[in-house]
Amino acid sequence: MSTTSVIDLHDVKSSPRSTGVAVAEGHHTDGEVTIRTARESDVDAIYRLVSEHHAAMARVAYVICGDADVTRDAVQGAWSIAWRRLPSLRDPAQVRAWLVAIAANEARQALRRQRRRPVVDLSATYDHAAGGDPADAIEVVDLQRALARLKPDERQLLALRFVAGLDSTEIARELGGSASGIRSRIARLVDRLRTDLDHG
Repeated sequence: MSTTSVIDLHDVKSSPRSTGVAVAEGHHTDGEVTIRTARESDVDAIYRLVSEHHAAMARVAYVICGDADVTRDAVQGAWSIAWRRLPSLRDPAQVRAWLVAIAANEARQALRRQRRRPVVDLSATYDHAAGGDPADAIEVVDLQRALARLKPDERQLLALRFVAGLDSTEIARELGGSASGIRSRIARLVDRLRTDLDHG
């Protein structure tokens, strides 16, 4: 499998062979071994990366673009970019932050290309079939409305912080700027969301 190909989880199968790299290079962490062998197109390593990080990338992308089809395309595009840029990843310990930042950027660009507000499917967060009170979903709807008013860059920032769980230092490393600047921007955005929800 070429490292520049787009990954489909259904197409990635565990390789019958063992790389044996972890034994030979025991002084390296598992993450370092995985990254290095993935750079060499090792199927097992590629599968590990996809299975460990695909869901987080999809969650972040969905919060930004709010559309399942766009999310799928954005994450597939993110994996394609990641394979091309994998040799440039300096710190394997930062692979999760690096991957979700790529997915967030792809989703942000897709949202800008749409030039329209996304239609958000709330079925993933509220199950009507469960017999719950529809009023329980009001806060979810209000939050989605408030998020829809934000610019793609702002949604990207909130998704990286609150969906991916990256701290301000990790976000600054991926997006540029300082950690303190990122913290200030997030604080302002959270205040705006609270105001929107209070007056919505």
